[in-house]
Amino acid sequence: MPEKPSIIVIAGPTCVGKTGTTIALAEGLRGEIIGADAMQVYRRLDIGTAKPTEEERARVPHHLIDVADPDEPFSAARFKALADGVVRDLHRRGAPAFVAGGTGLYIKALTRGLFETREVDASIRKRLRAEAEGDGLAMLYRRLQEVDRESAQKVHPNDRYRILRALEVFESTGSPISRHHQDHRFSGCPYRVLKMGLFMDREILYGRINRRVDQMIASGLVEEVKGLLDAGFGPQLKSMQSIGYRHMVGFLLGALSWDEAVETLKRDTRRYAKRQYTWFRADREMVWFEPREIDAMRKRVKIFLGRHVQNK
Repeated sequence: MPEKPSIIVIAGPTCVGKTGTTIALAEGLRGEIIGADAMQVYRRLDIGTAKPTEEERARVPHHLIDVADPDEPFSAARFKALADGVVRDLHRRGAPAFVAGGTGLYIKALTRGLFETREVDASIRKRLRAEAEGDGLAMLYRRLQEVDRESAQKVHPNDRYRILRALEVFESTGSPISRHHQDHRFSGCPYRVLKMGLFMDREILYGRINRRVDQMIASGLVEEVKGLLDAGFGPQLKSMQSIGYRHMVGFLLGALSWDEAVETLKRDTRRYAKRQYTWFRADREMVWFEPREIDAMRKRVKIFLGRHVQNK
């Protein structure tokens, strides 16, 4: 049988240092990086998503960044399809594939697959969307908490797509989407996978998050969001509901004061980091390192790849 392609996953919460760590690892091994970030896939969302800089992308090739417009649907299934193609290409070229990001669902889709369910009835989808518009997303989120508490705990109350998707599956099949995930068991992974998670002291991480928010604002986050609104990308879009963008939209539209926008942005980012930790900590395949343990990570990667690659 042909050898399975190998992928090295670098995961962890926002602001923990995934980009710098992965570049340091990939650069010495002539590897390339597949971004696993649900917001970095969108063009024009640059400052608020903390995309790798041009200098960083010049050091190591990056994939799956800037592959969709802000109003274009993008799902875990599409991520998997695109990432599979990149992994196969890198495998043919003999270049190590590093998957770096904090979107656990994307990493799970790539490494364990996606469950399949029958097509959702169009009338159910239409009705739920009408209810979201008429009664508000908060009402639907409360309904999800009642019928599938496990999924609700993993979904942000503002994540319109995932709330509607979970309710669609429940109403179409009579079973919670979390049960479908469990039954699927994500078997038959087409890759050899090494998963490394990054962690640091919580208070240090929260301080880094607060400073990053301040830096984003100084770099022009408000102007970036205003430009998106002026270009016709409305507040209801999934991309514009993401952390940072919805807060600046709230300020620009007068729903939030400046202090409220900044403080809730920092608070929601810290909460998001906590949810990311919870997600990745549940993965028993994850091997944990502090970002400063780069030599230990490099050794683990080389052992996993089964060969010692000379540094550039």
